[in-house]
Amino acid sequence: MRYMVIEQFRDDSAADVYARAREHGRLLPEGLTYVDSWISEDFDRCFQIMETEDPALFEPWIAAWRDLVDFEVVPVMTSSDAASHFAHNA
Repeated sequence: MRYMVIEQFRDDSAADVYARAREHGRLLPEGLTYVDSWISEDFDRCFQIMETEDPALFEPWIAAWRDLVDFEVVPVMTSSDAASHFAHNA
């Protein structure tokens, strides 16, 4: 399943987030996969697409970054999957 992860950097912590990522990587547990991400132009937020079959895997990953980032994790699907859902359930 895919998830949109919205990260709100705390107290202008974007530089610290990138420094930790350079030093330690993404700190993802096995089974949680990074797909792609986008950063707001003001370096205030990051929007990531992640994949996992076990949403509990977000817990250790978030714990590794919680001192710098606030997280919102939202299950998502593609627009074509949503259209298919409604076409079959109309």
